[in-house]
Amino acid sequence: MSKRGDKEILMDILEAIQRIKNYTDGMDYETFLLDTKTQDAVIRNIEIIGEAVKLLSPQIKEKYKNIPWKNIAGMRDKLIHFYFGVNIDIVWDVAKNKILELEELINEILNEISKK
Repeated sequence: MSKRGDKEILMDILEAIQRIKNYTDGMDYETFLLDTKTQDAVIRNIEIIGEAVKLLSPQIKEKYKNIPWKNIAGMRDKLIHFYFGVNIDIVWDVAKNKILELEELINEILNEISKK
C-alpha cells in the first residue's frame, strides 16, 4: 500500500467540505437544530477533516502557517472524545462559515502544488 501524499489528503479535505456544504445547503439554524441526522453527518465530516489535517506533511503545515492546523485537528479531537458535550452552535458556525474559509485556502494550496 502506497503512502498518500499531501495532494490526495487535501482532496479528501475538499470532499468532506463539499459534503458539509451539500448537507446544509438551504438549511437555516433552526432546521439544523432539529435535524440530528444532518448534525451527525456534518460532525462526522468535520472529524474527517481533522484527521486528514493530522496526516499532512510538516512541510505543508510549515509553509501555510496562516491555516490553524492545530485548531482544526483539535476540533476533531473534541468531537471524537466529547460527543455528548458537542456545542451545536459551534458546529453550525464551522459548517456555514469556517468551512468556506478553509475551502478557499485548501484550493489555493492545491493550485500552488499543481503548478510545480
